[in-house]
Amino acid sequence: MNGHEVAHQIAQLASLSCMNLNAQEISQSISLAGKHALVGGATQGIGRACAHALAQAGASVTVVGRDGAALEQVLAQLPRPSGAAQVHRALLADYSNWKTVSKAVTDHVAAHGAVHIVVHNTGGPAAGPIVNAAPEDFARAFEMHVLTGQAIVQACVPGMQAAKYGRVINITSTSVVTPIRGLGVSNTIRAAVANWSRTIAGELGAFGITANTVLPGFTRTARLDSLFKNRATKNSSTVDAVEREALATIPAGRFGEASEIAAVVLFLASPGASYVNGINLPVDGGRLAMQS
Repeated sequence: MNGHEVAHQIAQLASLSCMNLNAQEISQSISLAGKHALVGGATQGIGRACAHALAQAGASVTVVGRDGAALEQVLAQLPRPSGAAQVHRALLADYSNWKTVSKAVTDHVAAHGAVHIVVHNTGGPAAGPIVNAAPEDFARAFEMHVLTGQAIVQACVPGMQAAKYGRVINITSTSVVTPIRGLGVSNTIRAAVANWSRTIAGELGAFGITANTVLPGFTRTARLDSLFKNRATKNSSTVDAVEREALATIPAGRFGEASEIAAVVLFLASPGASYVNGINLPVDGGRLAMQS
């Protein structure tokens, strides 16, 4: 793709964004045909939306999770606009054990070819004040988010280098920039992931590999519902009251949708994002901007 084509693609994306379209519609302006994407936490929420968006853009997608039945359901629903050339697969792996994930991904790459796009996404650590967190809580979260991410990237980088095309996209949280009350372990580990990602960007940029971190704000997922319920219980309040309090901090006046996070991931995975490297990108309806 030459400079004019990239500029045209970015212009298309900008116009689509102004129209407030979702990832499926944006994917029609991006081609990832011939690319292989590996998406973690793909059975629900943001991970599932990312898998669908990348598949809609023509990528062969490997969905990763620990629930085999749920993975098969997601797999059956992934689009194949490129036809037979586009092959989707499921990979059963539990991110709480980096060694088993390393073996699973290494074996998968050996059997099915290079992975060009890694969407590193997994469930967040349990909520709670940092002073109440045990060292084991930090160790478990570090393994799930940093050690497992490292194992996946190490398994995939050789193929990315050979292809001169690689995208490492981490899904974390706006807590990378500003800690969120009541999420002590998560705030700490998310920041570690972001700096790990920036280190990858610096070391591998010369090989056509980028590493970026997406920072979702309040996004309608099962985790957000759980966090709001926990906060309501802790404060002897109601979920509606907690939601109103959160909405008051968002200039957009609403919560995000998983498809909106996926739309940003889709762009970062595309050839048009080849010069976007090492950033933390909030997708939060303007919430962080009002806190700075």
